[in-house]
Amino acid sequence: MNRIKYSLLLLILPFATSVMAQQKPALSWKDVSKWNFIRSNTYSLSPNGQWLSWAKGPTEGDLQTVIRKVSDTVNFSYPIGATASTVVYSKDAKYAAFKVSAKDAEVKAVKKTMKPLYDQLVLVSLPGNQKTTFEKVKTFSFSADNPEWLAIHFTAAENASKDKDASKGTDLLLYQLTTKKSFNLGNVSEYSFNKSGTILAYIIDANGQNGNGIFIRDMKTGLITALENDKATYKSISWNENGDAFALLKSNKNEKYKEDIFTVIGINKIAGELSNKISFSALTSKNFPNNMGISGNGTPYWSEDQSNLFFGITTKEKKTDSTSKDKAGDQSKGKATGTDKTKTDSTGKAKPENKALAKADIEKPDMIIWNWQDKRLQSAQQTQETRDKNYSYLSSYRIADQKISQLADSNLKTVVMGPKNLYAIGYDDSNYELVSNLDGQGYTDIYVIDLKTGNKKRVFEKFYTEGRGLLSMAPNGKWASFSNDGAFYSINLETLEQYNLTKNIKASFVDELDDHNILKPATSNFGWSTDSKYALIKDNYDLWRISADGKTVVSLSDNWKSKKQQVLGKSYIYQKEKGTDLTKDQYFLIFNNQNKNSGIGLLEAGKTSIKPIFMDAHLYGGLTKATDGNVFIYTKQGNEKSPEVYATTSSSLANAKQITKNTPDQEKYAWSPSVKLINYVSANGDSLQATLYLPANYQEGKSYPTITYIYERLTDQMNTYAMPGFPGGGFNRAMYTSNGYAVLMPDIKYKLNDPGMSAVACVVPAVKAAIASGIVDEKRVAIHGHSWGGYQTSFLITQTNIFKAAAAGAPLTNMISMYSLIYWNSGGTNQAIFEASQGRLTPGYWDNWDAFTRNSPIYHIKKVQTPLLLLHNDKDGAVDYTQGIEYYNGLRRLNKPVVMITYRGENHGIAKLPNRKDYAVRMMEYFDYMLKDKPAPDWWAKGINRSDLEKHLEARAFENIGE
Repeated sequence: MNRIKYSLLLLILPFATSVMAQQKPALSWKDVSKWNFIRSNTYSLSPNGQWLSWAKGPTEGDLQTVIRKVSDTVNFSYPIGATASTVVYSKDAKYAAFKVSAKDAEVKAVKKTMKPLYDQLVLVSLPGNQKTTFEKVKTFSFSADNPEWLAIHFTAAENASKDKDASKGTDLLLYQLTTKKSFNLGNVSEYSFNKSGTILAYIIDANGQNGNGIFIRDMKTGLITALENDKATYKSISWNENGDAFALLKSNKNEKYKEDIFTVIGINKIAGELSNKISFSALTSKNFPNNMGISGNGTPYWSEDQSNLFFGITTKEKKTDSTSKDKAGDQSKGKATGTDKTKTDSTGKAKPENKALAKADIEKPDMIIWNWQDKRLQSAQQTQETRDKNYSYLSSYRIADQKISQLADSNLKTVVMGPKNLYAIGYDDSNYELVSNLDGQGYTDIYVIDLKTGNKKRVFEKFYTEGRGLLSMAPNGKWASFSNDGAFYSINLETLEQYNLTKNIKASFVDELDDHNILKPATSNFGWSTDSKYALIKDNYDLWRISADGKTVVSLSDNWKSKKQQVLGKSYIYQKEKGTDLTKDQYFLIFNNQNKNSGIGLLEAGKTSIKPIFMDAHLYGGLTKATDGNVFIYTKQGNEKSPEVYATTSSSLANAKQITKNTPDQEKYAWSPSVKLINYVSANGDSLQATLYLPANYQEGKSYPTITYIYERLTDQMNTYAMPGFPGGGFNRAMYTSNGYAVLMPDIKYKLNDPGMSAVACVVPAVKAAIASGIVDEKRVAIHGHSWGGYQTSFLITQTNIFKAAAAGAPLTNMISMYSLIYWNSGGTNQAIFEASQGRLTPGYWDNWDAFTRNSPIYHIKKVQTPLLLLHNDKDGAVDYTQGIEYYNGLRRLNKPVVMITYRGENHGIAKLPNRKDYAVRMMEYFDYMLKDKPAPDWWAKGINRSDLEKHLEARAFENIGE
């Protein structure tokens, strides 16, 4: 019998050894530094669809640009330094150009010397792969629809003056792509091709303003025309869409004003020296608004019919009387030479007669005055001071009668120009700004502005805006749609007549998942059809095509509510499309709320039914069509599959082939094999879901240590790929699942005035349901969240001991003190955020004391039994640093196990890479100790004295996350 056992053991051992040999290693943080992946914001498809390009490379280090032929495997790769850049193609796709930045090592080296670094420009001819390089390039541009030219603007010399009034012009090289001939234009500060690429407009800005002006170059003949020269500065060239007119700004110094005086210049009917030029300023126009001048911060532009020029205006301050100052100076000199003009006051003390000097000599207090009637807090005014100073009010200049109309003003600040420049919509929230900043409930008065006459008519008073958006204008400029009180309406801007668009539809147009404290939040408005005949409005599931007057209604998705399926969004694949052109194939992103599958649906030209092309357990997006070719690309990703680009020439997206090869190193490492969707019921009786990502090398029947990651609703992200990296909050799902953790992400549904208790009611049952699945080890469950998730983490551990460890990043901990603190990133108060947004506590604590205390971690602090890792940075502009300090000191006073980490100078999320790396490593060390019985890190077990911190950090940087 013993022999049989021994023989069986011999048979089993080789198999077990083979399995162990095949098991892949887990990701380490050093692996994350070297992780090679495609930068998703760098994809570029050539106009003919034959070439696709992207940037790829490691998390830290130098990158490459890849240009690949879509129809086969031909590809070229080029080093581009440490900064990702996007490839730009010529119109005929025969050439590609991209920037090359300094290498990673060079960037790190110059941080100490502050030596400037310069970009190169690489021009590649396709498909021959001939490469031309240009040094010290600032910007570049192909000649729009004309595939013949490349404009290259070079950086200023190192020794160029940095003074604000110094000339900004540098060399502009015009490179002819076919002949390789170059033409240099000196002292160019700005340039722009028109749409056809036949005309280049450029500005000369030279030393001493010699030869300054606006010029055009005929790209066919090479003829250069000076449209205007002056001892002035020019900027902000803006071509119209057709490319047959442009506008710009000109500025001159004026001894009477503190700031430069700007002039708007409009050029149209372009014909060399015979081009038509229009110019005007506050000094040359008769009916210019008093004390106003043209703003240098806006960009002027033509109306579509070239009957008007639009521009911004702002207040212009005059200088003080210099004559009186000169006289004051003379008097001062007189005193010095014995001319005594000093008087004495009643006490006999000397009293200077010159009031200007006395005023200048007074030492002023440095202070801020906070008044309860301020519409915006003083802190908000300070934070937004530059924006306010640069604010310009939209105005128009009518060419025919040279009349200026001020469309926006200090109350009606926001004016949205409509298509065809027939009407504009103005929004005036001045009467409601104070209340909105207090309780977050937004209102505005809405005006329709006739751009032919400049007349304004108020069409809505105290229009509720929270969760509803503003007016959506039709492409013909004559209609608009909007949501109000749970329904959608249209308004005819010519007659101002309104129509209820959704009254005959048996569906709700109130967003059923929005649980903020706002009134009837709206579902999505998809805008208008290109012909302006139909509004496209979505309920919670279906998309509807509704006639402008609301009389005819067609469902473009056939009762998708029964399938828990929805039209999620529209893919904009036609470059010049205005609205949604229903005479062309249209594509929509579709999503199933129940199983989290997603896909792409097609609404064929002239049809009235969206048909799903495909729908499965992946996430799709980025659908794009080549502007001049029948090539479609889209991205596809999943839990185990990084985002890849697929391409096809079929309008049905059939037979798509994978073009990219993202994350090539993933196959070397242990990876999460799957994700499960858990259905459960909250303590409040709501049916909810949670996603459970399985650990690498998962074995059925075995339970695993688990990180519960929380925010609000997270299950819709079920099929997203977690790219290994160093996030600003420290937690990376891929890193944890690779290292043997399961990750649980539950949905949270909120009840007003119980945000913390709602989290408890949803998260604890989710954890229990996950434990019941057998996958989660009930004795080894931790919780983590950042910001709002950090608050809920801090609160949950006061209400339950289900977690063995917790990590909370930037948490709110005292809802009473937090309510009236400043959100420093904007300068506003948190009160509006609490009452109408994420906080979900209203009204103020003085009338709602029980709710505020019931949902504040600090008021339940004695019940905390769970060890806590806190992150709170000292320059947090979202959640005040004192929130973390208050919780830490309270726990410390109670002798609860807590460590707080602060990265000096960091805001709400960690930005600097060394800090992100450090926190990511520390968080995992902490969880490994708590959930995997690994040794406690010294910084947790005994702390680090300030005198030893530098040595500690240096050692860790080398050992844990060294290069």
